[in-house]
Amino acid sequence: MRREYPNQPIVGVGALIIDEGKLVLIKRGVEPRKGKWSIPGGAVELGEKVREAVVREAEEESGLKVEITTDRPLDTVDNIIEDENKRLQYHYVLLQFVTRPKSGTLNPGGDALEARWVLFNEVETYDLTDSFRSFFKEHRSELVEF
Repeated sequence: MRREYPNQPIVGVGALIIDEGKLVLIKRGVEPRKGKWSIPGGAVELGEKVREAVVREAEEESGLKVEITTDRPLDTVDNIIEDENKRLQYHYVLLQFVTRPKSGTLNPGGDALEARWVLFNEVETYDLTDSFRSFFKEHRSELVEF
């Protein structure tokens, strides 16, 4: 399935990697929103379970092996992006899971240009994707509890 100008929504996952009041942010290396900051994540592959995709994407983009802390997603995010002609260019349905690191060293990989541990009170100072900025504002108080 093609990601740009798709025929149907694409299921994706996001890994909220949290440890000691910090969250991993990655700088996106591909469209949509190349150069913006978000959390590690990506599309679920055919035949892959959603929770397996969370763990895989977290490691690919951050270098960290993670475990999911809560079996259910914290939220589901619709990421719908139109081009300049108002044509649907991207459509993702993203399941956001809270995780914690088990091992590894933070190191960007895959589609990530950079990866950083960021204090919760500094997250919104980054040039975030619109969808992650909205998500973070809505769930910030819940995330600091993890």
